[in-house]
Amino acid sequence: MNDAPAKSAVELELKRLEKRVDDLVATVTHLKEENRALRQRQDTLSLERASLLQKNEQVRARVEAMIGRLKSMEQA
Repeated sequence: MNDAPAKSAVELELKRLEKRVDDLVATVTHLKEENRALRQRQDTLSLERASLLQKNEQVRARVEAMIGRLKSMEQA
């Protein structure tokens, strides 16, 4: 009968460890999903940045062309 309290304590410890493992699995699952969402957001922002840089370059070229035309009109 001395084995019963020890067995009960072992079972309680196993239950506690099982809950801890379940909690860790849930945390890992949550972090994986959060990481996936952050990577997707990073990809979206990178594409948006590239698009804005391209538009900025186009506007800069147009402004420089306008300045060139204005200078040539001024000299004429």
